[in-house]
Amino acid sequence: MEHMKNTFIEMIAGSHSKDGNSFCGDTYYVDQKDDEFICLLADGLGSGRYAYESSYAAAEVVEQNWHSETIESLMELINQSLYQKRGAATALFKIKFSTRQFEYSCVGNIRFYLYGPDEKLTYPLPVTGYLSGRPQRYRMERFPYEQGSKFLVHSDGVNLLNTKELMRYRTIEQIAAELNEVAAKSNDDATFIVGNLL
Repeated sequence: MEHMKNTFIEMIAGSHSKDGNSFCGDTYYVDQKDDEFICLLADGLGSGRYAYESSYAAAEVVEQNWHSETIESLMELINQSLYQKRGAATALFKIKFSTRQFEYSCVGNIRFYLYGPDEKLTYPLPVTGYLSGRPQRYRMERFPYEQGSKFLVHSDGVNLLNTKELMRYRTIEQIAAELNEVAAKSNDDATFIVGNLL
């Protein structure tokens, strides 16, 4: 598991490939610059090498362009990079710490939750489908967060029954440990990223 902590955010990410395959079809990318944090989770269709190639291509686009592009334009660049590849479900968000705002977009079956200290759960609905170079519409969502909020984003290989209960009383270390167990038992590529906004 990858662990990152600074004055704005604490984050833990974990990833498991299907059946211990040497290629994981899920790829995530996180980075921070000044008061902005970027997070991508891409789930390549199927599993194995070609799924990995699609999700990794999405991560490369974000890594190279996120400082200069909006979330919406990044989603379009990802879509273009997946032309003639297998395709990928893709969730992408940016957190601006100075204004305490999320900018979020998702195409495909990746789940995102924001759990506030008031126990309110924000769960933006994804656009169905996946990115593969075909013309695509994106739904952009912006929402504020309060200090002490937690977020969770995971691929469909992580099977959760009660997300609110999972996030309610636990630290992100405890949440990550539980998610890691679920992901390790999955019969699919499984990736999660959980964070605490400080």
